[in-house]
Amino acid sequence: MSLRLQINLILTALIGFFVGVLVWQQVDSTRRSVREEVEAASLVATQLLTRVTWVYGQSGLSGMTEFLARLGRVRANEIELFDQRGGLLYRSPPSPYKAGRDAPDWFAGIVSPAAAPREIELPSGRLLVRADPSRATLDGWDDLQRLLWVAAAVFLFGNLLAYCLAGRALRPLRKVVDGLREMERGAYHTRLPDLPGREAQVMSHAFNAMAQAVEESVAAKKVAAEATEKLAENRELTQIIQARIEEERGAIARELHDELGQSVTAIKSVGLSIVQRAAGKDPDIEHAAQLVVDTAGQIYDVVHHMIPRLRPLALDRFGLADALGDLLGDWRLQHPQIEFVLKRDQLPDNLGDTLSTTAYRIVQEAVNNALRHAQATRIAIELGVAEGDLTISIADNGRGLPADWRTPGHYGVIGMRERAFTLGGTLELQKPDDGGLRVFARIPLN
Repeated sequence: MSLRLQINLILTALIGFFVGVLVWQQVDSTRRSVREEVEAASLVATQLLTRVTWVYGQSGLSGMTEFLARLGRVRANEIELFDQRGGLLYRSPPSPYKAGRDAPDWFAGIVSPAAAPREIELPSGRLLVRADPSRATLDGWDDLQRLLWVAAAVFLFGNLLAYCLAGRALRPLRKVVDGLREMERGAYHTRLPDLPGREAQVMSHAFNAMAQAVEESVAAKKVAAEATEKLAENRELTQIIQARIEEERGAIARELHDELGQSVTAIKSVGLSIVQRAAGKDPDIEHAAQLVVDTAGQIYDVVHHMIPRLRPLALDRFGLADALGDLLGDWRLQHPQIEFVLKRDQLPDNLGDTLSTTAYRIVQEAVNNALRHAQATRIAIELGVAEGDLTISIADNGRGLPADWRTPGHYGVIGMRERAFTLGGTLELQKPDDGGLRVFARIPLN
C-alpha cells in the first residue's frame, strides 16, 4: 500500500469519524426537539380537555363536533371523536405542512418518544387525543439529509484535495525511489539534487552520503578482489617457482653426488696411486700428489656439505622423517654445545613431495635462524598430525626475535610463512612463557 493511499485512508477515517459525530449530534438534537414538541402538544391537549368538559355539558356531542371543527388542527396532535357505538364523528384534518411526506419509519423510531394516547370518556361517546410528532420528525430528517449531503461533498472534496496535496508533497520521494533503482542497477555514481522541503532535503543528503559510501565500498571491494586475485596468482607462481627451484636443486645435487663425486673420488684415487709409487723415490712428485689428494678430499667434503643444502637426497629416497634425522645429525656435529631434540609422531607414508619439501624447508630455515640469531642452548623439533593437518613445531630457549626482524632483507620468516600459505596452511611465531621462540605451522595433508 502506497504512502499516498495510506494518507487518504487516514483522512477518510478522520472525516468519517467527524461526520459520525455530527450525525449523532443531529439525531440527538432532533430527538430532543421532537420530545419538546410532544410535551408542548401534551400541554395543549391538557388545556383542550378542560375546555371539552364545558363544551359537552352545554351542547352534547353535536356541540362538541362543531367545536372541534372550528378548532381545526392542533399542532402535533391527532383528535378523534367517537359516539357511544364507536362511530367516528370527527377527525383532525391533515397537516398542510410538508403534506404527503414522512420521515422513514426507522428514523422516526429512533427520534420519536413513546407517548400513549389520551382517551376522554363522555356519557354518550369518547374523545381520543394522540400525539403526532411526524412533522417535527420530518424536519429532523430533512436537516439530517442536508447534513449528509454537505458531509458527502466535504468528504469527496477533502479526499480529492488531500490526494492532490499528498501527491505533490510526496513527489520528491519518487526521485529518491528512482535513485534507489539506479543504485540497484549498479549506477553507484547516482546523486540526488537538493529536494524541496525540509524532510526531503534531509533524505536527499542521506541518500547522497549512502551512495558515496556504497561507491567507495564497492571500489574498495573491487580493489581488494583484484589484490586477492593477484596474490593468489603470485602464490601460484611462487609455488611453481619453488617447485622448479627444488627440481633444479635436486638435479644439481644428484649431479654433484653422482658425477662430481665420482670424479673427485677418481682424482683422489689417482693421487693416492701416485703418492704410493713416488714414495721414497721422488719427494717432489710425492708432495705434489699428496697435495692433489688433500685438495680432492676438501672438494669432496665441500660437495658433501653442499648436497643437503641443495636437496637432501634422503628426502627423495627415505622420506621426511629420515631426512630430518640426517639434518639433525649434521647440526649436532657442527654445534655440539647445543641440545637438539627431534620428536616425530607416526607420520603418513604418502605425504607427497611438495608437502615433504615444504616441511623440511620450514624446519631447516627455523633452525638456521635459531642458530644464527637466538643464541639458544636447546632446540626442540616436533612433527605430528592433528585434525587432518601436519603440525610442525620448532621451539628454542634463546632470546627470541630480534628487533629488526621485519626490516627489508630479512626474508626467512616471510619465506616460511609463504611456503605454508601456498599449501593452504598457517605459520605463527609464538612466545612461550619460559622465553625463547616457537615457530608453529599447520599444513593440510590434502
